[in-house]
Amino acid sequence: MSKSIKEFSLHYDSINESNTFSSGDIVEGRVVLEVTKEIKVDSFFVKLTGDAHVSWTEGSGDDETTYSDHERYFKLKQYFIQESSKKGESEKNTTLCTFMHKIYCLYDILCTVLTVNLSRPWKSTSSTHTELNFVLRNDGTSDHLLQPQSGTQDKKMKLFGSGKMSMNVTAEKTGYMQGETIKVFVDIDNSSSRDVKLKYSLRQQQTFIAGRRTKRAYKDIVKETRDRIPSGEKSKFIVDMTLPHDLNVTIENCRILKVQYELKVYLDVSFASDPEVKFPVVILPAEQQCPPWQGPPGGFQPYPPPQPNLVPYPGELPPPPAGLYPNLYDPTVLPYPGDAAGVYPNPNPHAIQPGFQPAPSAPVYDPNQSTKESTPNMPY
Repeated sequence: MSKSIKEFSLHYDSINESNTFSSGDIVEGRVVLEVTKEIKVDSFFVKLTGDAHVSWTEGSGDDETTYSDHERYFKLKQYFIQESSKKGESEKNTTLCTFMHKIYCLYDILCTVLTVNLSRPWKSTSSTHTELNFVLRNDGTSDHLLQPQSGTQDKKMKLFGSGKMSMNVTAEKTGYMQGETIKVFVDIDNSSSRDVKLKYSLRQQQTFIAGRRTKRAYKDIVKETRDRIPSGEKSKFIVDMTLPHDLNVTIENCRILKVQYELKVYLDVSFASDPEVKFPVVILPAEQQCPPWQGPPGGFQPYPPPQPNLVPYPGELPPPPAGLYPNLYDPTVLPYPGDAAGVYPNPNPHAIQPGFQPAPSAPVYDPNQSTKESTPNMPY
């Protein structure tokens, strides 16, 4: 750093305990510039960028090849001194600049960087940066995260045994936050002549994409074996798998990189293929808890809602609330049809000709009256 610059620092305000940001959040902070003497400034700005980058090498020696790709999702910039309008502006003493950026991104960002640059004439650019933790926002209402998962697998023994075995597996939900415990219910019916062992695992798959080249890496997060199920017995198990607090969250909608998880429950059968049930698992940040599926929300009604039966009202209609509308039933208020209390006078008082008779009214409905035919009430 130049001798004329005593302090050049960047600070941002955390908005939660885990120090993470999501789409829709506002990043606020301050830039402190303290100088020992007056300096000339061409431009002075802070920027926020969101990027994803992958790179890996295959082969060795002369056959070594590197594959890489890059994706930029956003770049937000705020000028304190803009080059085009205030070139050569002077700064002295201590300058405190505040900034604010609103993040809007619907993709998983692997690298979110906040950078501040100070450009001076005939001097190298001074820069400092800090990295933010960006996570894709989840509102916890997606059905594929809340609903339980269930699967059944049957196997009929052919070689080295007889009979069959079946396994029913149910997981509470699909989405789990870091540090949470995955609970799985397993119901096994071993009607075969062989003993089997219950095994389960949670595997992480990382996928890197660069152009037409793809590389995949696998890692077992949990892998355990439970009790033996003897021939001819039925057993029920509750499997608990506690996730690490620092486990990488799921990344599904990034073009060049994906992080996905698969839960597998299977029966270990010697000298035979293993019946297995697999479920996808989504890992969420610790503060984005995803509760178990509780069925439709309270008050849920099927669409369309039930319609009332339209039947004749027994008797006259009740009058409207007092004072809300003119009394249409009082002949002193309405001296003739169509007159709304004098607001709209009758333009043609002789429109109703002598001898005119209004349409006959419908007979009053009597539920005790017997009829030869009956029809169900039908809405119109």
